[in-house]
Amino acid sequence: MALVVCRRFPGSFCGTPPRPALIKHHINKKLPGQTCEDCVLIAKAICTEARMAATLKLLKPLGYRAFCSPFACSATQSVAYWNVGSGTWHRGQDPPEHSGLCHPAKNVENICSTSSSQRILTTSSALPSLGFSRASASKASTLQPGPPRTMKVDEEDVEVFDSFEDPRAFLQLRPEYQLHSYNRSESCQPLSVSEGKLILHKVTVYQDNLQPQIIANCFCKLSCVPVEQHPVLLPSASFSVLCQLSVKNIELFGTPDLISILKAFVSLGIPHSHSMLDVYEARFCHKVWDMSLDQLLLVADLWRCLGRRVPRFLKIFFSYLNLHWKDLSLSQLIHLIYIIGESRQAPQDLMPKLESLILKYIDCIMLEEAGTICLGFFKSSSSLSEFVMRKIGDLACADMQHLSSYALVNILKMFRFTHVDHVNFMKQFGQIAPQRIPSLGVQGVMHLTLACSALRILDEGVMNAVAASLPPRVAYCRSKDIAKFLWSFGTLNYKPPNAEEFYSSLINEIHRKMPEFNRYPEHLLTCLLGLAFSEYFPVELINFALSPGFIRLAQERTKFELTKELYTLDGSVGIECPEYRGNRLSSHLQQEGSEILWNSARKDMTSKPEFLEALFLLERMLGGPQYIKHHMILPHTRSSDLEVQLDVNMKPLPFNREATPTEDVAKLRLKHVGVSLTDDLMNQLLKGKSGGHFQGETESKTGQQPMELEKKAFVPLGAMEMAGLCSPACMQAPQVKLAIQLTNKNQYCYGSRDLLGLHNMKRRQLNRLGYRVVELSHWEWLPLLKRTHLEKLAFLHEKVFTSAL
Repeated sequence: MALVVCRRFPGSFCGTPPRPALIKHHINKKLPGQTCEDCVLIAKAICTEARMAATLKLLKPLGYRAFCSPFACSATQSVAYWNVGSGTWHRGQDPPEHSGLCHPAKNVENICSTSSSQRILTTSSALPSLGFSRASASKASTLQPGPPRTMKVDEEDVEVFDSFEDPRAFLQLRPEYQLHSYNRSESCQPLSVSEGKLILHKVTVYQDNLQPQIIANCFCKLSCVPVEQHPVLLPSASFSVLCQLSVKNIELFGTPDLISILKAFVSLGIPHSHSMLDVYEARFCHKVWDMSLDQLLLVADLWRCLGRRVPRFLKIFFSYLNLHWKDLSLSQLIHLIYIIGESRQAPQDLMPKLESLILKYIDCIMLEEAGTICLGFFKSSSSLSEFVMRKIGDLACADMQHLSSYALVNILKMFRFTHVDHVNFMKQFGQIAPQRIPSLGVQGVMHLTLACSALRILDEGVMNAVAASLPPRVAYCRSKDIAKFLWSFGTLNYKPPNAEEFYSSLINEIHRKMPEFNRYPEHLLTCLLGLAFSEYFPVELINFALSPGFIRLAQERTKFELTKELYTLDGSVGIECPEYRGNRLSSHLQQEGSEILWNSARKDMTSKPEFLEALFLLERMLGGPQYIKHHMILPHTRSSDLEVQLDVNMKPLPFNREATPTEDVAKLRLKHVGVSLTDDLMNQLLKGKSGGHFQGETESKTGQQPMELEKKAFVPLGAMEMAGLCSPACMQAPQVKLAIQLTNKNQYCYGSRDLLGLHNMKRRQLNRLGYRVVELSHWEWLPLLKRTHLEKLAFLHEKVFTSAL
């Protein structure tokens, strides 16, 4: 089991009062370089040593508010941290991100056994013919975890999380679970060391005559030896002989004997990588079709307890279930979903069938079991339908006060994954969360916060509770937690009342966690983008993130494509931090990022009928495609705009040369021969006046024949006359530049008109560059699509030219 124990210490050590930007804080005491072994002492050191300061400038963009705060290490120390090695994970699962080097008070001494109480064989000679590797033996000899749950933890310790036992709590809800799950608390008659030695001695003496049943019984009896005596018996040559005999006779074992031996392996703490287990896995694969559902679930559970991945066994098991899924009882269904989640192996053809069973049993499912269902589907990256998620939400709402925080977090994870907006659930969540957050571990708080962000739900009570609880225990955050906190607050575009203390503590922790960011470079970029949304720009961290070394690291050490993130950060710094003189993205990467984002944005917008309608009408209203340009004014902000430029007389300029034939570009001379849509004229349009009246008015105003009016009473606002050669430089400089944006509901907080962080940052930056943003909001434009052509034109005319004044 992976037992993470952290202690919460009183007092806030990161809070700082507001300070003007560009103030330097000097280091009072240097933070020594940390090693893997040092990390468990960090929490204690924080409480006993004075806080350290570091030099970190925050550039203050013009007109913006910034802050400076003390940091745990200087920029040069931070860079040095990037060369620190990584820790090791021993359970046989994917290495969890909370195993970062600087996680305080983290118990990293864990091995492959089902419980930290079990010790593995400690010498390379224990099973010579079965091949304990020297590396495994070395690890085994140095890792000696104590008995399970012997570590004393105060009730007030909120940072206690057992990543193995906590997800298995549902197994205590019904007696039926005992039929197909491993229960380490099962009582057995304790066996003394002398009795164990006697059994092994008999194995050695009678090894040529031992029957399979006797071999199985020997394992079962030895599993009753007290854990602290395992190092005495397991490294012996006699135990090695017993293991060899079991492998030699494996085809003679019946299914009950095989299961009993596998149970003994769990109790004895046999390493998940032991070569002997390969033989047992192959045998169980051969026996799948001869086993019952209870036996199959029990075997899968035992492999989980051993910490061993068994994809071959599970694949055959899932094939069996495709034929027998209708036979699953409620307890078998919940347990199966747990196993699927822990194995991260989702059978795509089976998951819809399991979803139908969830609906079948929905009225009998307990609250904690609902959390297990959500966690299993979430971990296996399998979706649930909106209908099922609403049913689960209704189930939770019926008695949310009695829903454990662990189950609450898991249900929220699945709401985030499926993007289902269960309004009643989130309303009740907002009522109970502020009281629970102080007693919830930081990882749980992170998931609550991230769910709010992903669902675009801004509940100030929840966010304030998160911000208030975090600074005193920020040292317990993983790099992932810091990144998600900053991203969530930035995405929701919300600054809590204690913003200075909140952001100061998190930026401080970024510096302390640099070794962990070395392993997960994507987290540093997430941190910096979240800070940028909130108008914070820590210069040393930005300079480091945009350095060639970090970019190379990000490209080599992560499975994610980070070019877009680097490009967004670089573009934002270029606009909002004019005094910044640090590293910038290369022109090659800027071009690559721009192309990636433009292709995505163009494809997205041109697939939306409401956007195409707006573009078409604006082109007609302004006089042609040369008066409007669909492009990304700020490519790094990931969304496109419709740009319009007006001269000093508020007339549109034909600036879009891409919409004009090449041979005509040099001949353009703007001459206003169109008709301005005045208020009187618009009133006449809306009253349905005849086209002949407009012709007369046009002639009287211009002395020229106007363009023939369309049947839809279209009157262009600008026209061009080809009259002699004129270079593009002859065109007037724009007096007003408009950025017309067609927005959708996903750019706002749920149920409000408050922009999310990225889109708010984009408007902020457009204003910095002199653009006026014209918003065609979804709540105005979408209803207009059903109205007349003239009403749409009137709306667009008012939006464009009222904004320009």
